[in-house]
Amino acid sequence: MAFGKTPAPPEPRSRPVGSSAQSTNAANTAKFGEMLIRAGKINEIQLQEALTLQKDQGGRLGTNLVKLGYITEKALVEALSQHFGVPAVDLNSMEIDENVLKIIPADIARKYTILPVSKAGATVTVAMIDPTNVFAMDDVKFMTGYKVEPVVASETSIRGAIDRVYGSTHAIELKKVMEGLSEEASGDLEVLDEEEDLDLATLEEESEQAPVVKLVNIVLSDAIKRGASDIHVEPYEKEFRVRYRIDGILYEMMHPPIKLKEAITSRIKIMAKLDIAEKRMPQDGRIKIKTKVSGRVKDLDFRVSVLPTLFGEKIVMRLLDKDKLMLDMSKLGFEGDALRRFETAILKPYGMVLVTGPTGSGKTNTLYSALSRINTPEVNILTAEDPVEFNLPGINQVQMREQIGLNFAATLRSFLRQDPNIILVGEIRDFETAEVAIKAAMTGHLVLSTLHTNDAPSSVHRLMNMGIEPFLVATSVHMIVAQRLVRRVCGFCKEPADVPAAALLNAGFSEAESRTLKLFKGRGCERCSATGYKGRIGLYEVLEIDDDIRELILSGASSYELRAKAIQRGMQTLRDSGMQKIRDGMTTVEEVLRETVA
Repeated sequence: MAFGKTPAPPEPRSRPVGSSAQSTNAANTAKFGEMLIRAGKINEIQLQEALTLQKDQGGRLGTNLVKLGYITEKALVEALSQHFGVPAVDLNSMEIDENVLKIIPADIARKYTILPVSKAGATVTVAMIDPTNVFAMDDVKFMTGYKVEPVVASETSIRGAIDRVYGSTHAIELKKVMEGLSEEASGDLEVLDEEEDLDLATLEEESEQAPVVKLVNIVLSDAIKRGASDIHVEPYEKEFRVRYRIDGILYEMMHPPIKLKEAITSRIKIMAKLDIAEKRMPQDGRIKIKTKVSGRVKDLDFRVSVLPTLFGEKIVMRLLDKDKLMLDMSKLGFEGDALRRFETAILKPYGMVLVTGPTGSGKTNTLYSALSRINTPEVNILTAEDPVEFNLPGINQVQMREQIGLNFAATLRSFLRQDPNIILVGEIRDFETAEVAIKAAMTGHLVLSTLHTNDAPSSVHRLMNMGIEPFLVATSVHMIVAQRLVRRVCGFCKEPADVPAAALLNAGFSEAESRTLKLFKGRGCERCSATGYKGRIGLYEVLEIDDDIRELILSGASSYELRAKAIQRGMQTLRDSGMQKIRDGMTTVEEVLRETVA
């Protein structure tokens, strides 16, 4: 279909089929790889790794080289331009006229990963990954009647630009649903006042309406697609909003019609098997779903928390994806010496190891990784958790139920009659739990647990403030690990960054290092939703309780004195760990300053 007056469409060329097309692609890939080696962009080993990845997971050679970190996206585009002999374009900084976008429909742009960027007379300039793709050019010519002038851009930037200018697949679907909801909601639903009687039958019926069901399903699937860890559904006096937490940061995603507040809330509560009539008390539940992610079917859990607020019930759904659980301790972010010390502590037959940090700092992941490391058929491992987030094979996990008296302290006492070797206590919250945990650590059991403190040395005084005697702390605790999570620089759009020397000095780098340090940042691409960050990594402060530290604890030393002695004994602070991640190009100065203090 042509848009406006256009030349007569040319006849489409006949297409090679089967092995001939595949062999042509293979030959082009080989030539491009050889060209990159000759240009000094990559070496033979890196090319073979990228080809192996291409064979296993598909995708283009250049995209896989960027994914592996062997070439930057900018260098890739320059190489593609040179290889194909066509100009390169930077789509991230380009504004495209709406009339140009109408020439090629969104489905064709997505099918061939192409994007119209400009028009001159009867010629349209199209950004492509492979300017030799005659199938794509023929289809565009046949459909629109325009001649095609190819330019080259990276796969990531084209896909990102398609989502930006046409709207993502989920965004388009969501927009349609929202428009339908707005039309259906105009007068059909009313927000119930606090004094009104609650008509449960009507509320349940509204929550099962197709548009409401579809909206909630899209919210859940879109959160999975974007890699969100939490979904916040929040009612206010004059608005109703949905936010996603992605890599630790909350992003506002949508504003459903406020008249649908009750129906959406009820739908989520029904999915989580909660009481939709109870609107005055907090409730907790789970939603189990099966969905297709990256071409394979996965079972996922959402942990649902409902909290009554002034204008309705706020819902937070935490996505529990076992595939994202990192059980390899060497990949969590520990520096070499810190990892060695931590492994030594968890391999001891008795004593206590504490992991500290605020909510959402990755403590559970670290403890699960430790359990995975020491989980063998010869040991009996028992855990008391609130809630149990992931099921670990070979480990006996107990869910706390405060309403019937099954709390940490009561569960710990039962554990001691179960012949345990290793005990994990989800959190030490009070004197009773701390007392039983320390007694277990002193009677031949290895106890792992968490505390909410700012750093490792202050955890000692936190236990003492609970009522534990200093000599018990000094003799039972073997190690305290403080941790934070910082966002990783996106590996797909990573590029060198210029940071003022003053900022580096403020972060703790020496004057000499601040002049020579090579820093990196993410430019922003489709893979990282234009944030420049993708994924997170841990910062770790590992305090080993040796004889010198024990003497200080017994003498009533302050947290400052404990910290000074620990640093003298080789402890790397959270800030030091962050500085090392900056040197390694894993994160940025801004992220480390946000999460740590000097």
